[in-house]
Amino acid sequence: MQTWSKHGPPDALRREAAGLRWLAAAPDGVRVARVRDVRDGRLDLERLPQAQATPGAAEAFGRALARTHAAGAPSWGAPPPGTTGDGTLGAASLPTPAAPPPTWGGFYATYRVLPYLRSAVEHGTIDDAGARVVESCAGRLAAGSLDHAQPELVAALDVPVARLHGDLWSGNVLWSPRLTEARTSRRGANPGTRTSTGGSDLGASGGSDGPEAVLIDPAAHGGHAETDLAMLALFGLPHLDTVLAAYDEASALAPGWRHRVALHQLHPLLVHAALFGGGYGRQAVDAARAYA
Repeated sequence: MQTWSKHGPPDALRREAAGLRWLAAAPDGVRVARVRDVRDGRLDLERLPQAQATPGAAEAFGRALARTHAAGAPSWGAPPPGTTGDGTLGAASLPTPAAPPPTWGGFYATYRVLPYLRSAVEHGTIDDAGARVVESCAGRLAAGSLDHAQPELVAALDVPVARLHGDLWSGNVLWSPRLTEARTSRRGANPGTRTSTGGSDLGASGGSDGPEAVLIDPAAHGGHAETDLAMLALFGLPHLDTVLAAYDEASALAPGWRHRVALHQLHPLLVHAALFGGGYGRQAVDAARAYA
């Protein structure tokens, strides 16, 4: 069995492995990179070939993502089981609440918006006027005036908090030949499989039936399902409209969700403003202005 190895800080890789396993445990959810081993600052994942996305694969992805979200989480910002402390989002720290926040808006303002706004201001990416716009938006979030319902399947949970990938940009959605039923029956009890260029043992397992999405590199936590969907839209995804339509059919999105995309993109835009500068600061301020 060929593997793909990733090296990095041991705690971050253990958190990533736990996130992959947590996402993979979602019944009938999106296929997820299979963890082979994690130790001593190395994460080993099964290697599989890549394929081109198709409309059919995109539709299946949208439906499966709705089921992954509906697997739920204990609270806003909850980390994967068995992990503690802050997570990571790329090179940025991802704060974990010490106590469960009572509302999504309070969680999002306190643990996702304001920490990265401060960093962006310190780096000169956002000026004082822009900071006031973002702070005004954060104030409305914290007050609860921007809270909104989860998609239908998540809203039906006793604790309506979605199980998020948390960094669901297009680069973390790979497409791989679909595994046979014998291989995919392990989903739910065990993680799925990571895709990558290069060889694999797929031929020995007996065939495939078109491509399917495979999730990698999560920053998994409990949050609002619309956050993952907004992240998919931030940098583009093949057949995105098909993904969103299939998701909405499987788990109806709350009215007005399209008008909230920029609100859910505010956090990743602030992270990029803090880390990379450029035009991300302006984009973050523009996103916040509609809700300030």
